[in-house]
Amino acid sequence: MSYRDLEEILAERGVAVDHATLNRWVVKFAPLIAARAQAKKRPTATSWRMDETYIKVKGRWTYLYRAVDREGQTLDFMLSERRYLAAARRFFKRAIAANGVPDRVVIDKSSANLAGLQAVNTILKVAADGRTIEMRQVKYLNNILEQDHRFIKRITAPTMGFNAFHSGAAHIAGIEAAHMIRRGQIPANGASAFQIFAGLAA
Repeated sequence: MSYRDLEEILAERGVAVDHATLNRWVVKFAPLIAARAQAKKRPTATSWRMDETYIKVKGRWTYLYRAVDREGQTLDFMLSERRYLAAARRFFKRAIAANGVPDRVVIDKSSANLAGLQAVNTILKVAADGRTIEMRQVKYLNNILEQDHRFIKRITAPTMGFNAFHSGAAHIAGIEAAHMIRRGQIPANGASAFQIFAGLAA
Protein backbone atom coordinates (compact mmCIF):
# COMPACT_ATOMS: atom_id res chain seq x y z
CA MET A 1 0.00 0.00 0.00
CA SER A 2 1.46 3.37 -1.04
CA TYR A 3 1.23 6.71 0.75
CA ARG A 4 -1.12 7.89 -1.99
CA ASP A 5 -3.39 4.93 -1.18
CA LEU A 6 -3.34 5.92 2.49
CA GLU A 7 -4.09 9.53 1.54
CA GLU A 8 -7.22 8.37 -0.30
CA ILE A 9 -8.30 6.05 2.53
CA LEU A 10 -7.97 8.88 5.06
CA ALA A 11 -9.81 11.29 2.74
CA GLU A 12 -12.74 8.84 2.60
CA ARG A 13 -12.87 9.11 6.38
CA GLY A 14 -12.79 12.89 6.37
CA VAL A 15 -9.08 13.30 7.21
CA ALA A 16 -7.10 15.49 4.82
CA VAL A 17 -3.42 14.46 4.90
CA ASP A 18 -1.03 14.77 1.97
CA HIS A 19 0.98 11.66 1.03
CA ALA A 20 4.20 13.68 1.41
CA THR A 21 3.23 14.47 5.00
CA LEU A 22 2.73 10.77 5.71
CA ASN A 23 6.21 10.10 4.34
CA ARG A 24 7.72 12.80 6.57
CA TRP A 25 5.98 11.30 9.62
CA VAL A 26 7.49 7.89 8.88
CA VAL A 27 10.98 9.33 8.43
CA LYS A 28 10.71 11.27 11.69
CA PHE A 29 8.93 8.82 13.97
CA ALA A 30 9.67 5.28 12.71
CA PRO A 31 13.24 5.21 14.12
CA LEU A 32 11.93 6.37 17.52
CA ILE A 33 9.27 3.66 17.59
CA ALA A 34 11.83 1.04 16.52
CA ALA A 35 14.16 2.10 19.34
CA ARG A 36 11.33 1.67 21.86
CA ALA A 37 10.49 -1.73 20.41
CA GLN A 38 14.13 -2.77 20.85
CA ALA A 39 14.12 -1.62 24.46
CA LYS A 40 10.85 -3.45 25.28
CA LYS A 41 11.29 -6.70 23.35
CA ARG A 42 11.46 -10.04 25.11
CA PRO A 43 14.86 -11.60 25.92
CA THR A 44 16.42 -13.40 22.95
CA ALA A 45 18.54 -16.55 22.67
CA THR A 46 22.34 -16.42 22.77
CA SER A 47 22.78 -18.28 19.47
CA TRP A 48 22.61 -15.78 16.61
CA ARG A 49 22.33 -15.87 12.82
CA MET A 50 23.73 -12.85 10.97
CA ASP A 51 23.65 -11.99 7.28
CA GLU A 52 22.91 -9.09 4.95
CA THR A 53 20.47 -8.54 2.12
CA TYR A 54 20.19 -5.89 -0.58
CA ILE A 55 18.02 -2.79 -0.59
CA LYS A 56 18.00 -0.26 -3.45
CA VAL A 57 18.55 3.40 -2.49
CA LYS A 58 18.79 6.15 -5.16
CA GLY A 59 19.13 3.49 -7.81
CA ARG A 60 22.08 1.81 -6.11
CA TRP A 61 22.20 -1.38 -4.03
CA THR A 62 22.92 -0.89 -0.33
CA TYR A 63 23.30 -3.51 2.37
CA LEU A 64 20.82 -4.27 5.12
CA TYR A 65 22.64 -6.11 7.93
CA ARG A 66 20.27 -8.22 9.99
CA ALA A 67 20.52 -10.69 12.85
CA VAL A 68 18.01 -13.07 14.41
CA ASP A 69 18.37 -15.64 17.16
CA ARG A 70 17.98 -19.39 16.66
CA GLU A 71 14.19 -19.02 17.12
CA GLY A 72 13.97 -16.37 14.40
CA GLN A 73 13.40 -13.46 16.79
CA THR A 74 14.77 -10.15 15.49
CA LEU A 75 17.93 -8.99 17.25
CA ASP A 76 18.99 -5.94 15.27
CA PHE A 77 19.31 -4.42 11.79
CA MET A 78 21.41 -1.72 10.15
CA LEU A 79 21.44 -0.21 6.67
CA SER A 80 24.91 0.43 5.26
CA GLU A 81 26.02 2.00 2.00
CA ARG A 82 28.94 -0.44 1.80
CA ARG A 83 29.65 -4.05 2.69
CA TYR A 84 33.03 -4.07 4.40
CA LEU A 85 34.85 -4.72 7.67
CA ALA A 86 33.92 -1.43 9.35
CA ALA A 87 30.20 -1.90 8.64
CA ALA A 88 30.20 -5.49 9.93
CA ARG A 89 32.09 -4.50 13.08
CA ARG A 90 29.73 -1.57 13.69
CA PHE A 91 26.72 -3.85 13.29
CA PHE A 92 28.06 -6.45 15.74
CA LYS A 93 28.83 -3.76 18.33
CA ARG A 94 25.34 -2.33 17.94
CA ALA A 95 23.64 -5.74 18.21
CA ILE A 96 25.68 -6.66 21.29
CA ALA A 97 24.88 -3.33 22.94
CA ALA A 98 21.16 -4.02 22.48
CA ASN A 99 21.10 -7.75 23.25
CA GLY A 100 24.22 -8.67 25.22
CA VAL A 101 27.13 -10.87 24.18
CA PRO A 102 26.01 -14.07 22.40
CA ASP A 103 27.58 -17.49 22.90
CA ARG A 104 27.88 -18.09 19.16
CA VAL A 105 27.16 -16.37 15.85
CA VAL A 106 26.51 -18.11 12.55
CA ILE A 107 27.60 -16.10 9.51
CA ASP A 108 28.01 -16.77 5.79
CA LYS A 109 31.33 -17.07 3.95
CA SER A 110 31.78 -13.28 3.82
CA SER A 111 35.34 -12.37 4.78
CA ALA A 112 34.15 -8.92 5.93
CA ASN A 113 31.65 -10.41 8.38
CA LEU A 114 34.27 -12.83 9.69
CA ALA A 115 36.81 -10.04 10.13
CA GLY A 116 34.20 -7.87 11.85
CA LEU A 117 33.38 -10.61 14.33
CA GLN A 118 37.07 -11.31 14.93
CA ALA A 119 37.58 -7.62 15.68
CA VAL A 120 34.76 -7.74 18.24
CA ASN A 121 36.32 -10.83 19.82
CA THR A 122 39.63 -8.98 20.14
CA ILE A 123 37.86 -6.21 22.05
CA LEU A 124 36.05 -8.72 24.26
CA LYS A 125 39.33 -10.42 25.20
CA VAL A 126 40.63 -7.14 26.55
CA ALA A 127 37.49 -5.48 27.89
CA ALA A 128 35.54 -8.46 29.21
CA ASP A 129 36.51 -11.52 31.24
CA GLY A 130 38.29 -13.19 28.35
CA ARG A 131 35.11 -14.78 27.03
CA THR A 132 34.77 -14.63 23.26
CA ILE A 133 32.05 -15.44 20.73
CA GLU A 134 32.14 -18.78 18.92
CA MET A 135 32.11 -18.15 15.17
CA ARG A 136 30.53 -20.60 12.74
CA GLN A 137 30.39 -20.28 8.96
CA VAL A 138 27.72 -22.82 8.04
CA LYS A 139 25.39 -21.60 5.29
CA TYR A 140 22.45 -23.96 5.93
CA LEU A 141 22.21 -22.81 9.56
CA ASN A 142 21.33 -19.36 8.24
CA ASN A 143 18.23 -20.61 6.42
CA ILE A 144 15.98 -19.18 9.13
CA LEU A 145 17.44 -15.73 8.48
CA GLU A 146 17.20 -16.11 4.71
CA GLN A 147 13.50 -16.85 5.15
CA ASP A 148 13.13 -13.80 7.38
CA HIS A 149 14.77 -11.59 4.73
CA ARG A 150 11.86 -12.40 2.44
CA PHE A 151 9.44 -10.58 4.72
CA ILE A 152 11.46 -7.37 4.38
CA LYS A 153 11.97 -7.80 0.63
CA ARG A 154 8.25 -8.44 0.10
CA ILE A 155 7.50 -4.98 1.49
CA THR A 156 10.45 -3.02 0.08
CA ALA A 157 10.41 -4.52 -3.44
CA PRO A 158 7.15 -2.82 -4.59
CA THR A 159 8.56 0.58 -3.54
CA MET A 160 11.18 0.37 -6.31
CA GLY A 161 13.78 1.57 -3.80
CA PHE A 162 14.17 4.67 -1.66
CA ASN A 163 15.17 8.17 -2.76
CA ALA A 164 17.56 8.89 0.12
CA PHE A 165 19.66 6.81 2.49
CA HIS A 166 18.25 8.33 5.69
CA SER A 167 14.70 7.87 4.38
CA GLY A 168 15.39 4.23 3.52
CA ALA A 169 16.88 3.57 6.95
CA ALA A 170 13.84 5.16 8.65
CA HIS A 171 11.33 3.16 6.62
CA ILE A 172 13.18 -0.09 7.28
CA ALA A 173 13.21 0.70 11.00
CA GLY A 174 9.41 0.98 10.88
CA ILE A 175 9.07 -2.25 8.90
CA GLU A 176 11.31 -4.11 11.34
CA ALA A 177 9.41 -2.75 14.36
CA ALA A 178 6.10 -3.88 12.84
CA HIS A 179 7.65 -7.29 12.15
CA MET A 180 8.71 -7.60 15.79
CA ILE A 181 5.18 -6.77 16.94
CA ARG A 182 3.61 -9.35 14.62
CA ARG A 183 6.04 -12.02 15.82
CA GLY A 184 5.04 -11.37 19.42
CA GLN A 185 8.44 -10.05 20.52
CA ILE A 186 6.86 -7.17 22.42
CA PRO A 187 5.02 -8.24 25.61
CA ALA A 188 1.32 -7.85 24.82
CA ASN A 189 -0.52 -8.45 28.12
CA GLY A 190 -3.65 -9.11 26.08
CA ALA A 191 -3.21 -6.07 23.84
CA SER A 192 -3.75 -6.22 20.08
CA ALA A 193 -0.96 -5.51 17.62
CA PHE A 194 -2.37 -2.03 17.03
CA GLN A 195 -2.53 -1.32 20.77
CA ILE A 196 1.09 -2.43 21.14
CA PHE A 197 2.09 -0.11 18.29
CA ALA A 198 0.07 2.76 19.82
CA GLY A 199 1.82 2.19 23.15
CA LEU A 200 5.24 2.39 21.48
CA ALA A 201 4.20 5.54 19.60
CA ALA A 202 2.71 7.30 22.64
